[in-house]
Amino acid sequence: MTGSTAASFTADDYRARMERAARTAADAGLAGLLVAPGPDLVWLTGYTPPAVTERLTLLVLAAGQDPVLVVPALEAPDAHRAAGAAALTLRDWTDGKDPYAATADLLDASGRFGISDNAWALHLLALQQAMPGSSYASLTDALPMLRAVKDAAELDLMAAAGAAADATFEEIRTVPFAGRPESEVAADLDRLLRRHGHEQVDFTIVASGPNGANPHHEAGDRVIARGDMVVLDFGGLRDGYGSDTSRTVHVGEPTDEERRVHDIVREAQEAGFRAVRPGAACQDVDRAAREVIAAAGYGEYFIHRTGHGIGVTTHEPPYMIEGEERPLVPGMCFSVEPGIYLPGRFGVRIEDIVTVTEDGGRRLNTTARELVIVE
Repeated sequence: MTGSTAASFTADDYRARMERAARTAADAGLAGLLVAPGPDLVWLTGYTPPAVTERLTLLVLAAGQDPVLVVPALEAPDAHRAAGAAALTLRDWTDGKDPYAATADLLDASGRFGISDNAWALHLLALQQAMPGSSYASLTDALPMLRAVKDAAELDLMAAAGAAADATFEEIRTVPFAGRPESEVAADLDRLLRRHGHEQVDFTIVASGPNGANPHHEAGDRVIARGDMVVLDFGGLRDGYGSDTSRTVHVGEPTDEERRVHDIVREAQEAGFRAVRPGAACQDVDRAAREVIAAAGYGEYFIHRTGHGIGVTTHEPPYMIEGEERPLVPGMCFSVEPGIYLPGRFGVRIEDIVTVTEDGGRRLNTTARELVIVE
């Protein structure tokens, strides 16, 4: 199990999630869901196998039947201890037996199933061989909103993760930047996130000077200098739920142009946030932020979507991007993170995690969005 999420949710919580997932699958025309080890399995059952191996572990969900977790016998004791174990039936199998035949007995041999994106091809191909009439769709394609709407307990965990990332930023802005390689500041971010309760750090982007024009720059050996703009983007999992925030700082006094570009991104981020409300389309958030940057003459330098969903993973549906007409629903959580990237010069990105409320949106990151001067 990841962090302390098992203590946060009961067997009844997991039962309700599995029942909802099965109903949603049936409504989508699927015969059921097949969930391999990964974030979907953790969210649905509270169970993380002690190791992900070639041995089949698979949760079988279908409307009208009890959920079944097919698990190797040597890992069954761990599965029995999962927070959601009381809400499902465990079917274990021993080495030398055929787990695919045992799984096929639970399924409609001619059905179409949603299957975890991270399921091994080894297992999917073996299931197809056991059930030649079956077909499959990835969960992201078939049920992209399965985990998108968070309940009150999940929102509390998301808020706590956001507060921990904010505390990390408040500390990192006080450390020396000039004269140190990006990798050292990135190590500081990792250490601070863990100090503030993160059990997993997914990324610590420190992109100084011209490196800031690469949105996914990996911190390297470049020594940060006075006069550099520095993009900081960091996050991970705290008690099983994600944080992700970006702030752009400047080492010493910025130029007028650097201040202007930062102000444009800050205005775009505010516009994206103000577009968040129930019933608005995901693309409306992207359009609102992009319009500000385009109007200022920097449209060609905003080179990525405005946001992504976040929950038990740091990147998941929904996505704030042109063409995504899915409506926003209270409880959705996602980033709003416009940026401007000037090749060979510098970049600016400002990012908050936002949750949809009954009448608008609420930021889960509250640190200053104005340009911060560091030393």
